[in-house]
Amino acid sequence: MSRVGKKPIPIPDKTKISYDNRILTVDGEKGTLTQSIHPDVDLKIEDGVVSVTLLAKNKNTLALQGLTRSLVNNMVTGVHKGFERTLEINGIGYRAELKGNSLVINVGYSNPVQFDLPDGVTASVDRNNIIKLFGIDKQKVGSTAAAIRKIRPPEPYKGKGIKYAEEYIRRKAGKAGAAKQV
Repeated sequence: MSRVGKKPIPIPDKTKISYDNRILTVDGEKGTLTQSIHPDVDLKIEDGVVSVTLLAKNKNTLALQGLTRSLVNNMVTGVHKGFERTLEINGIGYRAELKGNSLVINVGYSNPVQFDLPDGVTASVDRNNIIKLFGIDKQKVGSTAAAIRKIRPPEPYKGKGIKYAEEYIRRKAGKAGAAKQV
């Protein structure tokens, strides 16, 4: 039984939801998102809440109920509040700047790396080493942050690289030195 899938999703003010032909459309202050719904689950919109119901009851549909509920909840949250992901750049001389719709990132390579932001994702750079990504689609914001982190992942010895703000880098000790032979 899916505990997540059974929870109703409250619809905030100024958010409109329409559901027809297995296509869910959510309109809000920040934008519009659409999603196709799997044929084994159905949505009920009534009294300011959205509920996910099962059309057949087996193990796969129970998993789909929780997945669909999470996707719909992320859509409602995205068009109402939006999502944000923060990245930090650590290292001497490592920095980033925003030029138009692309990030120019200097992280120790011979040339700066230019990263073009996808549609629906905006960015801001604070103090040359903190990148904040904003958007209404949680999956798109997260995959953009992962692609930026992949340019130079943090290394465990000095902690240099691009990391998520909440990420903890486990540090390793360097060389201990050569052991004396007698």
